[in-house]
Amino acid sequence: MQVKRFSVSLEEDLFRDLDEMVERNRFPNRSRAIGYLIRKYVVDEQWGDNREVAGAIVLVYDHHKRELQSHSTDVQHEFHDLILSVQHVHLDHSNCLETIAVKGLAGDLKRLADRLIAIKGVKHGQLVMTVKD
Repeated sequence: MQVKRFSVSLEEDLFRDLDEMVERNRFPNRSRAIGYLIRKYVVDEQWGDNREVAGAIVLVYDHHKRELQSHSTDVQHEFHDLILSVQHVHLDHSNCLETIAVKGLAGDLKRLADRLIAIKGVKHGQLVMTVKD
């Protein structure tokens, strides 16, 4: 693949943020970091609600919250056609982490993730999606 060069001008704060990102993520140089950000943006743009994607919903929750697991199971059954697998991990006495592998239309996955993340007792939740091609 042929490489193209171009110049980029950034405000000082943004430039500093870029250098911190390069260091934190151990990119070999700024060009690799900018390429990563552009690819991430392109994938995000391709998510259109009618685009088939794969991904994971990650939830951290307090398992002592009444009926949380029951409610989560009900929601998952409602969207059963999108769920490939579920992994449940006990982080400590009170906290659990659930990773739900999903595949389907981006809009449907977003609706499923929103429903799960909104359950009372969920401390943190995030949907990560990627295009298959």
